[in-house]
Amino acid sequence: MQAIISTLIDRKTALIQALWQHLGISIISLLIAMAIAIPLAIWVEKHAKTAAVLLQIAGVLQTIPSLALLGLLIPFVGIGTVPAIIALVVYALLPIFQNTYIGIQEIDPSIEEAADAFGMSRMRKLVKVELPIAMPVIISGVRTALVMIIGTATLAALIGAGGLGTFILLGIDRNNTALVLIGAVASALLAIVLSYLIHVLQRVEFRYSIATLAVVLLGFVGYGTFKAVQQPTDQIVIAGKLGSEPDILINMYKELIEQEDPNMKVTLKSDFGKTSFLFSALRNNQIDIYPEFSGTVLESLVKTNSSETENLNSHQTYELAKKKLASQYQLDYLKPMKYNNTYALAVTKKFAKENHISKISDLTTMQNKIKAGMTLEFIDRSDGLKGLKKIYGLTFTAQSMEPDLRYQALAQGKVNLVDAYSTDSQLRQYNLVTLKDDRNFFPTYQGAPLMSEKLAKQHPEIVKTLNKLSNKISETDMQEMNYKVNVLKQSPKKVAQQYLKQHNLLK
Repeated sequence: MQAIISTLIDRKTALIQALWQHLGISIISLLIAMAIAIPLAIWVEKHAKTAAVLLQIAGVLQTIPSLALLGLLIPFVGIGTVPAIIALVVYALLPIFQNTYIGIQEIDPSIEEAADAFGMSRMRKLVKVELPIAMPVIISGVRTALVMIIGTATLAALIGAGGLGTFILLGIDRNNTALVLIGAVASALLAIVLSYLIHVLQRVEFRYSIATLAVVLLGFVGYGTFKAVQQPTDQIVIAGKLGSEPDILINMYKELIEQEDPNMKVTLKSDFGKTSFLFSALRNNQIDIYPEFSGTVLESLVKTNSSETENLNSHQTYELAKKKLASQYQLDYLKPMKYNNTYALAVTKKFAKENHISKISDLTTMQNKIKAGMTLEFIDRSDGLKGLKKIYGLTFTAQSMEPDLRYQALAQGKVNLVDAYSTDSQLRQYNLVTLKDDRNFFPTYQGAPLMSEKLAKQHPEIVKTLNKLSNKISETDMQEMNYKVNVLKQSPKKVAQQYLKQHNLLK
């Protein structure tokens, strides 16, 4: 309990911001879904076959996994708030449409006949008779949709839309139960409060309900417009992938840039998501800079042929990555840091000693004993498990796990082999050893800032400033900094400042 209170105090500003983001995304998504589903249900009320088809379509849309839907939207609308809202609207359509249709369908026919006998027009009958009677059922659908939206909106953090999901994802990544609980409890309380407010809204007259919803929508739209207008033109947005290491690096970028030009406004978007999300955001000008690894560029981001990438040393890997990014995407890849954050396979010291293993090729003699837990990305990459099996003749299967959960599973004895990065703090935290890549399979992964060529030409001082990190930060340095953030619970900003000051890069 003390840890939760302490975390709340330390992160109260971030929590308020995340709560506001979550609220905004949820309310706007709900109102848009209502604006689509309710009129559509009213329109098809007299057309049973059309209603059945639309209900079927809405049901199918709701079965699409949320992550898959977000992934499908990214190529068309980029990342951030827009795809998050689209996805949430899709999920909210079914309960609102279905309840509106059923609510109007179940009105007693004698009431409809009485309204017709009084000579009411279609619109007057709808507003004065049908909607008031159907309102309890409609509101029930709206409340169901709202709870669904608020729960699903936590995934918006994966594509840079913010919200309470940032606390949950950060908590999982840092093995911080307090952060997970704060994000989950805040999300649940938000759902309860908003659901109650909708219940209260149900008791007022229909016209007042519509007016209230309109005011809420205009308020959010107006605030968003105001923020867009107020946003300074001289602003750089720097994003980082999930994890402590990208968070430390982007804080270094911010400190260096703002030291060089105090008038430059730098905004950080930490724990932004996976590689593909960040790369898409950069190409769509939604972010300006993010740290990327040379091996990842060649493996996942640019088009290459096998002959180009064979037997490359670290310098050749970086130069090829830089060349391909410039020719294919007009992106500028700045000078790399010293450390090589390459993939590795890790086991406990006890397991290594008992089975007399020190290198990856030793695994071929004991594959029946291997219980592997690995990240989905590593399992699916050709420079990960797929390629590793071919080069080393391995046949074992691996269970997919979230990055930090695989380390916990290894420590608890549920698995005995995991994939790792050479700078992971968990290697030290759990007293693990990495197996030697004795066939030199894993490529070089040197980190460097990635930005558009246009930004590099407009702000050469930023290029010069960030290149100060070139050939800085060893693997030991990076692992130690990750350890401070993940285990000692120091802030990435503080850790970044400490390193920069120690190496005379920050005044």
